[in-house]
Amino acid sequence: MRKIINIVISIVILLSALFIGKYIIDSQNKIIPKSSLIVQKVFVDTVLNKTLPVVITANGNLVALKKVELYSEVQGILQSTGKLFREGQRYNAGEALLKLDASEFYASVQSQKSSFYNLIASVMPDLKLDYPQFFDKWQAYLINFDIDKSVPKLPEITSEQERLFLAGRNVISTFYNVKNLEERLSKYILRAPFSGILTETLVTEGTLVRSGQKMGEFIDPGIYELGVSVNKSFAEFLKIGEVVRLDNINKTQVFEGKVVRINPRIDLNSQTIKVFISVAGESLKEGLYLEASIKGEDIDNVIEVPRSLLRDDKQLFVVRDSVLDLIEVSPVYFGDQRVIIKGVPDGTKILSKSIPGAYAGMLVQILAE
Repeated sequence: MRKIINIVISIVILLSALFIGKYIIDSQNKIIPKSSLIVQKVFVDTVLNKTLPVVITANGNLVALKKVELYSEVQGILQSTGKLFREGQRYNAGEALLKLDASEFYASVQSQKSSFYNLIASVMPDLKLDYPQFFDKWQAYLINFDIDKSVPKLPEITSEQERLFLAGRNVISTFYNVKNLEERLSKYILRAPFSGILTETLVTEGTLVRSGQKMGEFIDPGIYELGVSVNKSFAEFLKIGEVVRLDNINKTQVFEGKVVRINPRIDLNSQTIKVFISVAGESLKEGLYLEASIKGEDIDNVIEVPRSLLRDDKQLFVVRDSVLDLIEVSPVYFGDQRVIIKGVPDGTKILSKSIPGAYAGMLVQILAE
């Protein structure tokens, strides 16, 4: 009986071991699902080469074409001209911008003019005796001499004898000394060289202005100039007289300018050339930031695509029989966001939007956009 019981227990243990072993083996042999083939859906464009203009973008700040810095050449107290010398004040051409107190210097000039008049009067008797042929014109000069007006031009000297006679009496040198004083007297009033507006004022009425002191800045608000730096490689596309589109920073205003000057010198540090664009408009202000779109020469047999589609600046993805492929292209011009390229045959299907992880040989499905 004991032997029978031992045999039964052994058989049970053996069967249990077999079932447990089979379970462990079956649990380790999991079925790996077959991977499904992934097809990327893409949008494409069909290439049609055409003639495209090179549009160069650059930016800068407006500067008034006519702008003068106001400096004093004499010293005096600033007086009122009827208009306050303040920023934003407008003046017409020839109108007095500034007036300095010149009473002391004016008296000195009048004294010198009086002395010059007396000098000519003193030589008249000798002139009548020695050179009577010249007396009448000098007599007429004295009669027309007005001390309250600018000293008139000397009568024409027609002979060397007359010249030597006047030089010996210091008439000629005294005349030019007086004219020099009159010229300096005129600097006490600074007049507007053109119609414009004050953009900077550094003095006010009653201020003592010294010689050489800057007093302000005066501009013509009618026309401005925009200086932009352009890469030297684009120099061949630029030409004077080209119409330029100008946009403000918010893209809410558009102006039309014209290329008026091109500096041929290349900046050593930035390797750029300077292009100057003339623009006019009532809403323009000095210092306004504008972006210029300069149209250069036209290029034949090219296409324009987003820069994001270009790989390594020389390769482009195309679709051939539902498979992506890479082809070599020749970039002609790189813009901020787009690039003009050559070397893509007509009818070629290229990606219109970049796809992440794209590679040559990827299966794709073309979608209608």
